[in-house]
Amino acid sequence: MAAMSISASFPTCAGPDCLQDGSSKSFVFFLGLYMMAIGAGGIKPCVSSFGADQFDDSIPAERLKKDSFFNWFFFTIFIGSFVSGTAVVWVQDHYGWVVDLGIPTLFIAFAISSFILGSGSYRVQKPLGSPIVRSRSSLQQLASGLSECRKMILFSTRHLRTHRWWMSINCSIHQSSDDELADPWRLCTVTQVEELKVIVGMLPIWATGIVYFSVLAQFSSTFLEQGRTMNKQVGAFAIPPASLASFDAVSVIFWVPVYDRVIVPAARRLTVTGKERGLSELQRFGAGLLLSVLVMTAAALVETRRLALARGEGLSSMSILWQVPQYFLVGASVVFACVGQTEFFYNEAPPSMRSLCSVLALLTVAIGSYLSSLVVTAVAWLTTRGGEPGWMPDDLNEGHLDRFFWLLAAMSALNLAVFVCCARRYNGKNVY
Repeated sequence: MAAMSISASFPTCAGPDCLQDGSSKSFVFFLGLYMMAIGAGGIKPCVSSFGADQFDDSIPAERLKKDSFFNWFFFTIFIGSFVSGTAVVWVQDHYGWVVDLGIPTLFIAFAISSFILGSGSYRVQKPLGSPIVRSRSSLQQLASGLSECRKMILFSTRHLRTHRWWMSINCSIHQSSDDELADPWRLCTVTQVEELKVIVGMLPIWATGIVYFSVLAQFSSTFLEQGRTMNKQVGAFAIPPASLASFDAVSVIFWVPVYDRVIVPAARRLTVTGKERGLSELQRFGAGLLLSVLVMTAAALVETRRLALARGEGLSSMSILWQVPQYFLVGASVVFACVGQTEFFYNEAPPSMRSLCSVLALLTVAIGSYLSSLVVTAVAWLTTRGGEPGWMPDDLNEGHLDRFFWLLAAMSALNLAVFVCCARRYNGKNVY
C-alpha cells in the first residue's frame, strides 16, 4: 500500500491513466500490487485459523466462543468492505488518489502495530513441520520398537481415525532401514495416512464450493450490467449501479448478529440439530447454497419484468432499487455458506493442516471466478450462432439476460443436490 501511495504521488499521476509502459510510476504501482497479492496470500489462509486457535476445544465455554468467532470474523471483514466502498471512495473523489491510498496504508500500519502489541497474550500452536512431508526424526527415537498403533501420539496431540474403506491400512511393527528413515516419501505413519484420508474425504464438499462462488461472482459482474439498464434516479439522487454492491456488505453486517444472537440460540432451544452451535457446518453451508438458488431466481424475475417493460415502452422504467433484494440475499448467502465453509475446513482439518485447508477454501473463490468466466463465454458463443444477438449483447434490451440467470439458478439447484448427497455420505473425523 505504501508503494501504491508513492506511485500516486508522482507528478501528473492521476490513477490508472498515469501508468505508461516502462515508466517509474508504473513500476512502483505494479510492484505494490504484486506485494499486496503476496501479503494477502500470507494473511488470508492464516488469520482465521490463528484466531480460532486462541480457543481451547476442551473447554465447552471456549468451544462455543470459537464457533461465534467465525461469525464476527466475517463481520469485521465486511465492515471494512463497507467503509472502503463508501467513505474511502468519497475521500478519493474529493481529495485525490494520494490521500485515498494513504488511508488504508495507515490502517495496515495500525493493524501490524496492534498485532505485535498483542503477541504476548496469543496462544501459539507449535509448528509440526511441512503439512505435505513431515519430519521423520521422531521415528528414529522409537528404539523400543513401538509402532504408531501402540503409541498414538507422534506428531500431534490427537490421533485421527477415519472410515475410508478404500484407504484402509494394517498397522504393524515395522523395522525400518536407515534409507527408509532418511526418505520421507518411503515411510509414512498412520497419522499421516489418516490425515490424507481426511483431506481427500473433504474434496467432494470442496468442489461444490467452486460452483457456488461461480454463481456468487455475478453480483460484481452481470448484476452491474443489469443495473446500468434500469432507472437509476431515486428522488433527487442518481444511484450508480456499482454502489448497490454495498448492500451486500450491509446485508452481511445485518445477518451476522441475527444468526449469532437469534438463529443459533433458537436452534439450540428447539433441539432441531442436536448441535451446541445450532447448525452444523455442513447444514450451514447447505443453507447458503439454497440461498444462492434464491439469489439467481430473484435476479431472473427482476430481469424478466425489466425486459417486458423495456420492450413495451421502449425504455426501462423499472427502478434500480428492485435489485436490492438480490443483493440482500447475496449477503445472507455469504453469512451461511462462506462462514460455514470456513468452519468446516478448520474443524475437520488435521491440526497441522488447518492453514492449508483454509487455502483450499479460498481456492474455491478463485476457481469459481474462472468458472464464471467460462460459463459466460460458453453462453455467449452458443447463443450468438446463426447471427442471433445472443443472451448477453451490448444492448441487454435485445438479449435474454433473464435466461442466463435462470440457467445459473438451475446450476445452483443441481449443485445443492450434489452437495446434499455428498454431505450425507461424509464421515466426519473422530478424535481419540
